[in-house]
Amino acid sequence: MNRGFPDWIFRRLTGVVAWALFASVLSLVLGLLLAPVPVFLSGWDGQEGGGPQALDHPGKRLSLLLLGTAIRTLLMSLAAIPAGILTAVYLAEYAPSGARATRILRWLVHGLAGVPSVIFGLLGLGFWISVVGVGLDRMVGDSAAPVWGRPGLLWASLTLAMMTLPVLVVSTEQALRSVPQELRWAAMALGATRLQVVMRILLPNAWVGIASGVVLTVGRAFGEVVPLLFTGAVAETQRSLALDEPFVDLAHQVFVLGTRSQEHSSSRPLLLTCVWVLVFLSLLFHAAAAFLRSWILRAEQDRP
Repeated sequence: MNRGFPDWIFRRLTGVVAWALFASVLSLVLGLLLAPVPVFLSGWDGQEGGGPQALDHPGKRLSLLLLGTAIRTLLMSLAAIPAGILTAVYLAEYAPSGARATRILRWLVHGLAGVPSVIFGLLGLGFWISVVGVGLDRMVGDSAAPVWGRPGLLWASLTLAMMTLPVLVVSTEQALRSVPQELRWAAMALGATRLQVVMRILLPNAWVGIASGVVLTVGRAFGEVVPLLFTGAVAETQRSLALDEPFVDLAHQVFVLGTRSQEHSSSRPLLLTCVWVLVFLSLLFHAAAAFLRSWILRAEQDRP
């Protein structure tokens, strides 16, 4: 087998990614408890929903809402899926079994999976916008006219990635642990390194379970709206799809239309259309996950 890529590099990489992710989230939680609320609200201009004139804009189209939702979901997936899989590989294969540090890391993962989405919205506002975004503006010397230090598409996507990461890690680790231990032993007896076992044995045999978890995670993030209230979603339709600009979103539009435009009968068709599209896409995501699970069960039953 090919031993060109050192195994210790991949082991260190997975460990660094796992601990860096959850150390940052833990520090953000502690900062939220210790810092005053105005620090976290400094990056929010309070215009997350727009007004009735924005809702009645004649240029509003469902395609714009779908496009904004699809782009922020894609950016969230690009950030969360690789980090989640690397973290799960570290917990399942490289983390010392029974060590206190491993137990703490696993406890953090399971604990963060149950944190309400509004907390992640505040964390995204306080960290990505007020710290990272403002820091980027100061680096380029344009803090008077903020570009990154304000709600935008990139920060909303990264906030959703941070929110869905624990669920993805848990489902991926369970899929990796479902692979029979005998396959690991057989590959290592033939001289395979730990990295080769992961890449050629574990991931190929667990990919259906991993894909099922990814589909469910993306499906959950697709319909989330609370973190978007703090990090970049708006009701206006005349918005670009630049990473530093606010954007329109399907779930956010349902929230705005359902809570702020009861007196506008002209907005009801758009509201019903958005609701049905969200329901259909949610059922589609869950159907895809159920299909993957049933497929792997049939494959295991047919295996000699």
